[in-house]
Amino acid sequence: MPQGKRKKGTIGILTGGGDVPGLNPAIRAVTIRAIREGWQVIGMRNGWKGLISMVRDKKAHQEDHFQILTEEVVNKVGRTGGTFLHTSRTRPSHVSRDDVPEHLQDTYRDRVNDLTSEVLQNLDFLGIDYLIPIGGDDTLSYGVHLAKKGVKVIAIPKTMDNDVPGTDYCIGFSTCITRTIEMVNNLRTTAGSHERILVIEVFGRYAGFTALIPAMAGAANRCVIPEYKFKIERLTELLVQDRFTNPSKYSVVIVSEGAMFEGGEMVFMKDEQDAYGHRKLGGIGDQVSEQVKELSGRFNKGKKINTINQRLGYLVRCGNPDAIDSIVPMAFGNLALNLILNNSSGRLVSLRNGRYDDVPIDVVTSVKKVVDVEKYYNAERLRPYYESFESKPLFIMTSDY
Repeated sequence: MPQGKRKKGTIGILTGGGDVPGLNPAIRAVTIRAIREGWQVIGMRNGWKGLISMVRDKKAHQEDHFQILTEEVVNKVGRTGGTFLHTSRTRPSHVSRDDVPEHLQDTYRDRVNDLTSEVLQNLDFLGIDYLIPIGGDDTLSYGVHLAKKGVKVIAIPKTMDNDVPGTDYCIGFSTCITRTIEMVNNLRTTAGSHERILVIEVFGRYAGFTALIPAMAGAANRCVIPEYKFKIERLTELLVQDRFTNPSKYSVVIVSEGAMFEGGEMVFMKDEQDAYGHRKLGGIGDQVSEQVKELSGRFNKGKKINTINQRLGYLVRCGNPDAIDSIVPMAFGNLALNLILNNSSGRLVSLRNGRYDDVPIDVVTSVKKVVDVEKYYNAERLRPYYESFESKPLFIMTSDY
């Protein structure tokens, strides 16, 4: 149990799901503002896992599960990437028998166990008055669950896919697309040198923003996204045409990991599911690359065109945050504190139409945030529409949810 004089109250903060640049700046913003307002801040380690793993014993060593945050601690990491609190994909309401903490093994013996009661007791043990989870729709969906149980929750949206409803922007998205554009442009030198078709696979399970926005910025000739099942023959035809008209004789396509061939389904690396029911995606880029090469001869006078196939993966989510992912987390953290100081809870801080705001947290579970194909994706040309930008937000199509 943390020691020290109790001030106005205690705030718990955690990061869940995948890491992205901008998490540490958000933790820093919350902590510094909270301390200066007279609050104590406790960082939960390893996301929701920390709240099911701790032992309710004042004498127990709990360094692996939580820590008291200070200005000194957060200032050391406030400009760095990743999350110094660490993260996990733990879902306390759905914990497998093998993942139940050792000290709870005799209590929870089902194949899947609901440890929400442990979370609630642990929050009470720590004296947490407000809880700030930072995460995507999976992590925050459990925050919605706790809010319905009476926990005072203020959520901060984070995901490189930018697919949390209720906000135009999620921490990590700008750095992701900045890196994607940079890396694709770097790979152009190899594609051009060998006169090949460059196939780039990026993250994006259900939403295609991470493929569509870089393509709109000029990083690729074409892109395929989860929201529209594409014909590989049509994609190949377009890429061969793009290569033919390019003086350097190459073309580029960005492929969302959740993209699907017409008549097909998502491509998975393995059958194992995480706590939120998701199987690990990966491999659609490999299949696109192989089939484009095989089909290219149809549109190139019978001669096949070689491809370069690259999965960007974690390279776009590691390292330090860019400018936007340094500024927005600072603002989101301060928005969260404003809500706490105003005795508000059950809210998601947001950025809508260029303005910071907050919305009810249950928007996270009420709708899915995906690309509106009719408005933003030219399905015939397999690329974004380049028109009607008036009054759109910074990232064009991210306000629809």
